[in-house]
Amino acid sequence: MDDPAHSLGHERPQDAPAGGFDLVVRSRRVVLPDGERPAAVAVRDGVIAAVLPYDAGVGAAEAVDLGEVCLLPGLVDSHVHVNEPGRTHWEGFATATRAAAAGGVTTIIDMPLNSLPPTVDVPALRVKRAAAAGQCAVDVGFWGGAIPGNAAELRPLHEAGVYGFKCFLSPSGVEEFPPLDADGLRAAMREIAAFGGLMVVHAEDPALLTDPVGPTYPEFLDSRPGEAERRAVERVIAAARESGARAHILHVSSASCLEPLEAARREGVLISAETCPHYLTITADQVRGPEFKCCPPIRDAGNRDELWQGLAAGVLSCVVSDHSPSTADLKVPDFAAAWGGVSSLQIGLPAIWTEARARGHDLRRVVEWMSAGPAALAGLPSKGRIAVGMAADLVAFDDTAEFTVQAAELRHRNPLTPYHGRTLTGVVRATWLRGRPVTDTAPPSGALL
Repeated sequence: MDDPAHSLGHERPQDAPAGGFDLVVRSRRVVLPDGERPAAVAVRDGVIAAVLPYDAGVGAAEAVDLGEVCLLPGLVDSHVHVNEPGRTHWEGFATATRAAAAGGVTTIIDMPLNSLPPTVDVPALRVKRAAAAGQCAVDVGFWGGAIPGNAAELRPLHEAGVYGFKCFLSPSGVEEFPPLDADGLRAAMREIAAFGGLMVVHAEDPALLTDPVGPTYPEFLDSRPGEAERRAVERVIAAARESGARAHILHVSSASCLEPLEAARREGVLISAETCPHYLTITADQVRGPEFKCCPPIRDAGNRDELWQGLAAGVLSCVVSDHSPSTADLKVPDFAAAWGGVSSLQIGLPAIWTEARARGHDLRRVVEWMSAGPAALAGLPSKGRIAVGMAADLVAFDDTAEFTVQAAELRHRNPLTPYHGRTLTGVVRATWLRGRPVTDTAPPSGALL
């Protein structure tokens, strides 16, 4: 989040004539919905007002020329655990949103746990919004939660502005956010269908989960088989089919889920699914310590290859972080006892780009998965694309620069990540939120959505 005026091709400010623009950002590699080409993106009042030829002569109060550095739309990360209030020592709005901006993410949607109180009714949402106010470097929206006994709270939460409702089908890890059983899932989805909402689901079947028989990663992995995910996904598909509600499967780690998801989509069931950078870039044999632990778990290389195939085919429509940090003391060496959660909010883009380019995918596809897809999921029509009328959320991305991840240098609160020491390709050089640069010295300007 350095000042782009110092690190990029910054032109001297000029007086904008009548009808001129606040900002023009030029790049010979602007990633647009229909492909990559040279262009000048002109911004007025925080909105993209024109997409012009690269060398167009236009008046602007400020102009930046990125040259060969790519210009992307700001990423949308619809799966972030901020944890504030209540567990702010794990992560908070100030640190999470600074990490997001440094990684090219201009919008996050906060999960309803592990904050205290969890966002399961309107008073709790008000507490969450009050905690976030004035702290956010990027825009922040909120998911509500669906837990046993709160079906009457779902419509009021929807009317108060949450983007949908998260539930677990297996224990969440925190007692204040218990899972829904099969009857509870169906009842909640019928209620959500009645007002046109969205259910997002942590899908693992508790009947197929066991306690690890020892402290090692292979023993932990054996305790959470891919069949537990597939069985739970099939349960969600059945509930979506029955209720007519939209449903979305969170953090798919098992490729066994792809077949039922694709079949349900062909049938017309309103179902979608996401995966995460760690499932696409790390394999079980690379797991070294508890900073790699997450639920569902990271699986083998063959499974990873199949997830990439599902992503390329559109069965998986989003790649989001599931940033779920904790303090170091909770990441004990015993995989059975360690807190589960991967910290990757700031480095999801280079992690995915490093792997995607090696597999023959271009930046346009990465933008689809990490910006347009999550924006469409959450219902953010002004986010996710560089086009006239969209929010001027922009990212300068140097797609050939390499760096080695140092956990202590990341902006999120606790210096833990499984990417520590890994060399990645792609560096975020600058981030703009509604046409304003997000820097280390700029006051927080993120909106609560």
